[in-house]
Amino acid sequence: QVQLVESGGGLVQAGGSLRLSCAASGRTFTWYTMGWFRQAPGKEREFVAKSGGSTDYADSVKGRFTISRDNAKNMVYLQMNSLKPEDTAVYYCAAVRGIGSGRFYTRDQYDYWGQGTQVTVSS
Repeated sequence: QVQLVESGGGLVQAGGSLRLSCAASGRTFTWYTMGWFRQAPGKEREFVAKSGGSTDYADSVKGRFTISRDNAKNMVYLQMNSLKPEDTAVYYCAAVRGIGSGRFYTRDQYDYWGQGTQVTVSS
């Protein structure tokens, strides 16, 4: 059974940084695309970043967020710098078997999800 567990969320002031972690278990994730999504109150869950053969980011976080992974440890990270109040959301880790550019930008394409971790950025 695949399990994804996020950690690292919290309250931070605008301009600050946070590092989210996602611990994956139940599979060898080398050939999985790992993604980060977020959902703000009253909004749809949206793509933030992915890593699987290549990395890509939503335009709103490019240059500020960095996704990385350690396949040996089954860990995925999201380093978030220069945080803005509009980054406030619950952040979710997700996984899907398969890699490659041009794929896995929507939530319906992912098979496994974590429980989410709250990130709050105060102005």
